[in-house]
Amino acid sequence: MKGKIAFLNGPKDLEVKEVEIPQLSYHQILVKVHACGICGSDVECYEGNSAEGRYDIAPYTPGHEWAGEVIDVGKETINFKIGDKVTSDCVLDCGYCRNCKLGKMPSACENMREVGFRPDSPGGMGEYLIINERYAHKIPDDWSYELGALIEPFSVGYFGIWGNNKYIDASDTAIINGAGMIGLSALIVAKAANAKVIVIEPLENRWKLAIKYGADEVINPIGENLKEKINKLTDGLMGSVIVECSGNDAAIASVFDIAGHSARIGLVGHSVGRKIPVEIGMTIWKTLSITGAGGTKNFMPRTIKFMDRIKDKVDFINLVSHRFPFEKIHDAFEIAVKDKKNALKVMINFK
Repeated sequence: MKGKIAFLNGPKDLEVKEVEIPQLSYHQILVKVHACGICGSDVECYEGNSAEGRYDIAPYTPGHEWAGEVIDVGKETINFKIGDKVTSDCVLDCGYCRNCKLGKMPSACENMREVGFRPDSPGGMGEYLIINERYAHKIPDDWSYELGALIEPFSVGYFGIWGNNKYIDASDTAIINGAGMIGLSALIVAKAANAKVIVIEPLENRWKLAIKYGADEVINPIGENLKEKINKLTDGLMGSVIVECSGNDAAIASVFDIAGHSARIGLVGHSVGRKIPVEIGMTIWKTLSITGAGGTKNFMPRTIKFMDRIKDKVDFINLVSHRFPFEKIHDAFEIAVKDKKNALKVMINFK
């Protein structure tokens, strides 16, 4: 059996080839991919600005935001059958190393792999995908495949608020830095808890989306004194929940100014490889709780259940800004790379 699969050979070198699909091992499933989103991390790898994508090892198939249909199962597969709608985790732990046995996050795994970032864990930018059933998750039958492909990015914003034993409720004022896909996901989660939400975003087209998804206030940080503005909006209490989704240096530094006493802070936006000056002493005097949100553990089933319960009230599909058939994957990346302002979520669809 053959299929058309995309391979990233190096910076700006994306190639679609027809290849032989490997035979399944005992606990693997074969998926016909129906939808796959392009993430900002995919763009950075494509541009050559990130070492996360390992084409230095060998060409790999991108795409960690995917959904598809099971069309074959390994001989000892237990939990899946032909016809199931599925997606998968992105960060894959081995389950056997010291850190895995200590119950740490998949990102701590000494043998960690990432779907769509390595040649040994191909992603969803191809007609077919093989993955071990351990990492796969069923999607409700009445979901569209595009909604299924939004599970992974939504889970990141969701974990930014609730992961690592954090919480939110109607008594909270949440401040979200950035109204991209992840920031809007965090906004949706916060509003589901009836919290007051302030979104900080410099791009005007994303202000409107933030308001559509329930933001109580939207602040353009350009030319604003954020500390003074938020002090006024919160009657001096500042934010009790902060989710930093932008990865911007100034935004990260501002977290320590806009957080209220005993605030729960989720750092989500990528900034690895950069040293950012921050007033870290504020964590002492404000008794701040700061956690990261990479390689979440056992959170995908919870995300699917959460999205299923609110999907009739929240227009998730409106988060998809552009759609391309797989045959035009190069055009899809062109938009994702050159129109980052408007390309909120570029989706590749398969026949």
